Amino acid sequence: MLWIKSFHIIFMVTWFAGLFYLPRLFVYHAMSEDDASNQRFKIMERKLFYGIMTPGGIITIALGLWLWLGYGFSGAWLHAKVTLVTILVFYHIYCGKLLLDFKHDRNQHNHVFYRWFNEFPVLILIAVIILVEIKPEF
Repeated sequence: MLWIKSFHIIFMVTWFAGLFYLPRLFVYHAMSEDDASNQRFKIMERKLFYGIMTPGGIITIALGLWLWLGYGFSGAWLHAKVTLVTILVFYHIYCGKLLLDFKHDRNQHNHVFYRWFNEFPVLILIAVIILVEIKPEF
């Protein structure tokens, strides 16, 4: 099970790297004004979302479920963690929607929105790590 846990953490880091970087690309994409930059950002965003973030998220969740079934974790901390991971999945899906908006030149937000949007997964990461390591009982 330690191998599963190790790979769960590795893919979680991969997923979060994408969750941190994609909105940062959105910041720069929203600020770009020339076609060459817009096309470059579209390629970078697509490769990051489909090549790194999405596989990282799927594998993270699959290994997390494996750990949950293998260890039989329970408690309020786990329910809180699962809730936060579910919120993170919706954040990921919303990133995909924003990616499509940029792809089709339908972006409705400015760079300031994306700067704030970029901070959300940090809060989730902090909360999840505290829940997993401290396992508080509410």
